Amino acid sequence: MPDLYVSWSDYHQKIEQLAIQIYQSGWEFNQIICLARGGLRVGDILSRIYQQPLAILATSSYSGAGKQERSNLIFSRHLTMTAEKLGSRVLLVDDLVDSGITLQQTIPWLKQNTGFPIEEIRTAVLWYKACSVIPPDYYVDYLPENPWIHQPFEHYEQMNPAELAAKVNQLC
Repeated sequence: MPDLYVSWSDYHQKIEQLAIQIYQSGWEFNQIICLARGGLRVGDILSRIYQQPLAILATSSYSGAGKQERSNLIFSRHLTMTAEKLGSRVLLVDDLVDSGITLQQTIPWLKQNTGFPIEEIRTAVLWYKACSVIPPDYYVDYLPENPWIHQPFEHYEQMNPAELAAKVNQLC
């Protein structure tokens, strides 16, 4: 299957579809945790729609040219949040589930490392690839052929500040 290219418009529409799916499930949560970096935008928008606190857990599992090589999963030392305590019913959000290893390892990490009791964790992503070892609870698109997904913000990874300035100056 060819790579999947996603526009900003499609990206935001998928987040809205995910929000509706979660709403229609009837499940009530009191905390959103997004996995940075991919889940930041998704978590931010869902936090605004649901008016629930957002916490951020930075993880990294891709390296190499174009950040397309899977490597060991690395967790940040702490969960970043502004609330005094973490909610007990957590919606764990990322942009996609590829191998599934990040979601699979994050759930026990949250239960063991936050210092707060967690009653339930459900997962939500925009794209669910068939190669995943764990199915998300909520997803917008199931991708049976596991394409590489090119998201609308990825071009910034290939750009430095000087190149951005030159690009903007050309437009003026």
